[in-house]
Amino acid sequence: MSLNKQQEVFCQHYTLSRNGTESAKQAGYSAVAAANQASRLLKREDIKVRLEELEATFETEIDVIRELEKQYTYANTQGHTNSAIKALEMLSRARGNSPDNIQQSSESLEKEIIRCMEILGEEKVVELVANCNWNYSLPTLEEQAEAEEIVIKQTVDEKN
Repeated sequence: MSLNKQQEVFCQHYTLSRNGTESAKQAGYSAVAAANQASRLLKREDIKVRLEELEATFETEIDVIRELEKQYTYANTQGHTNSAIKALEMLSRARGNSPDNIQQSSESLEKEIIRCMEILGEEKVVELVANCNWNYSLPTLEEQAEAEEIVIKQTVDEKN
């Protein structure tokens, strides 16, 4: 049994994203029923066979790289950080890059982290750091100012 165009598009998107719901939406299935449709499609033997074929050859009828580059550019210029990151992840996967293949120095990694932090902004970065398991409570700017005043006062008292 051959696949129709919609099923083929679903398979192509699923091969890249591994997200059934999003793949179903991209293939033109109803957004309301996308999760259920994806589940049904992924259980079908002909869909499984096609996914294996695509994974083996990674051939598509659409220019995946160009589409992902356009998605990244749009998300990045519109300030949609999470979407831009997701597009970069998918673009990396489509180009055959994996974290095991990437050699990055500590310095370049730090520069990239700083670039990302600047995109997110100070408030979001502080919120993210506060959610880290290793984070200890950092003093607020007001607490830092109070501590500096105490040190200055103690220094002045010691001199007198």
